[in-house]
Amino acid sequence: MSTCTDNWTEVEAAAKLVLGEPIVAFIEARRGQAHPESQLIAVLHRVQAEYGYLADAHLDAVAQLMQVPAAKVAGVASFYHFFRLKPRGKFMINVCLGTACYVKGAERVAQKIIEELGITWGETSKDGVFTLEGTRCLGTCGLAPVVMIDEQIHGELTPDQVPALLESYLKKSRA
Repeated sequence: MSTCTDNWTEVEAAAKLVLGEPIVAFIEARRGQAHPESQLIAVLHRVQAEYGYLADAHLDAVAQLMQVPAAKVAGVASFYHFFRLKPRGKFMINVCLGTACYVKGAERVAQKIIEELGITWGETSKDGVFTLEGTRCLGTCGLAPVVMIDEQIHGELTPDQVPALLESYLKKSRA
């Protein structure tokens, strides 16, 4: 690969160290194809699958190894909502805000979660245990209001039940 930097060997080694061998091999396989820059989204998906999110160091390393401008890599990563640029908590809390859940008090449940954790939508608690997101429908309208923590559904939830629910997951995070 031809580059314009005098220190390409060091830059390449640092990028490889950041991403790890499996992802480097994935990128190298993509570089051998026609229009390797068109593989950027696939590469970013692979990095996020490995690390849980796309840190600045990951984005820079991808840009270097793919020889794509860093601004383009950052632009793609920030444009698509599937990509996360911040670490997620150990547990993902999804509050259903669909019609049935909303009518039956999901907003009050969400507000109690926000108060208990000291975070708002899209944020992660300071201890790194919880990330809060809203969703439109979890397909369990008969159990409204519903909160899903990771893959576990908690139905007919009231604001008063929120502290104990969160505490049960805190205990799991310490185990």
